[in-house]
Amino acid sequence: MAIVAGLILLSALPREIRAQTPIQSRTSGETAGQLSDPANDSPALSPSTPFDPAAATQAWLDSVPQDKREKSDAYFEGGYWLLLWDYLVAAGISIFLLSSRISARLRDLSERLTRYKTLQVTCYSVAYLLLVYVLSFPMNVYEQFVREHQYGLATQNFPQWFREQLIGLGITLIGGMIFLIVLYAVFRRAPKTWWIWGTAIAVVFSFFVLIIAPVFIEPLFNTYKPLTKPEISEAILTMARANQIPVKQVFQVDASRQTTRVSANVSGILGTTRIALNDNLLKQCTLPEIRAVMAHEMGHYVLNHGAKLLTYLGIFVLVGFALTRILFDGAVRRWGDKWGVRGIADPAGLPLLALIFSTLLFLATPLLNTVVRVTEREADAFGINTSREPDGMAKVALKLGAYRKLNPTPLEEFIFYDHPSGRARIRMAMDWKAANLPAGQSSASENPSPSR
Repeated sequence: MAIVAGLILLSALPREIRAQTPIQSRTSGETAGQLSDPANDSPALSPSTPFDPAAATQAWLDSVPQDKREKSDAYFEGGYWLLLWDYLVAAGISIFLLSSRISARLRDLSERLTRYKTLQVTCYSVAYLLLVYVLSFPMNVYEQFVREHQYGLATQNFPQWFREQLIGLGITLIGGMIFLIVLYAVFRRAPKTWWIWGTAIAVVFSFFVLIIAPVFIEPLFNTYKPLTKPEISEAILTMARANQIPVKQVFQVDASRQTTRVSANVSGILGTTRIALNDNLLKQCTLPEIRAVMAHEMGHYVLNHGAKLLTYLGIFVLVGFALTRILFDGAVRRWGDKWGVRGIADPAGLPLLALIFSTLLFLATPLLNTVVRVTEREADAFGINTSREPDGMAKVALKLGAYRKLNPTPLEEFIFYDHPSGRARIRMAMDWKAANLPAGQSSASENPSPSR
């Protein structure tokens, strides 16, 4: 299951590697207004009080009502347990398919249907992916539909949500089938060095998804059209031109049909580069906030985070596949006869591959999150210097707090955060503001008044 999620679709990573690890906020319009009202940007310090970035950061954090803070904390902390449950469900499915010999039976059926190895892998892959989808569906419904509605973060009814799930399943079947056909061809031809060649395949596959996703996949879920508000589009294009981003228009996407989150991205390469922001961002944010968000997204593009994260992907997969090879061979020697798994080239061993790789991914969660979080912080620094909107950045960080714990402990942030916390982002904005204040204004700066 982890191979399907992590390597077949690579659904999480492409969002990052196409320079679009989006600044997202799962807030409703009402929540956004309560957390960050432009009218609240009133001076909190007297002219004789020096501007203190630490005090300013705390003032921004204190402006969030207690009930909103508790709700966002509960949502994000619940994700800690979901991380564990997702792994246990994935591991349980893999163990069930192996111990019940269902995987071996699917392999036997595929061999009876055709004598061609490639077609055997095709038949097995389709059956395996469908079975995993069905077995994980209850968890999927709770995590992506029920829970999102409980916290007011989703807008679709169940038929609408399920329709998009079926579209995603179709993409998974096509992409997964292609990936596994190529991967098992490598297993057959290079049983000792497959972990090296498999890494190359995973990286190439990710790069291919990076190219086609903006053009062929994303439009299956949303409609992209040119933004018709010149006061916003021109402000964005001005920043793009200043940073040599080859785009001539800004697109708007109708994400409100699925979610209340605000998001934006600068995605694509090799002629598919596109700047897009969703309609929630336009409805919930002011122009300074939009500039701060879009400058952050441009940072991913300009700083080549796509290429960097593809490189990191290659390193992680190489190490993961090397360990998987050792553990897979050991498991087959001990339990292969019981499970009906013959070796690495046997499709019946796919659940074992998924079990091992999902375990490695689970254990590597803090490291993987740290790699992404570092690129996000780099994009934050680029964004604040490009947009020059410290208060806009602070407001967006508060809106992120509608679904992400604003002030975690250092250990929480290290383990669970793939983006900087709201506290860290606001502090960066306030440090920038202090460093860029004119000499005569350092003692008369604006801070938000805490909401009581």
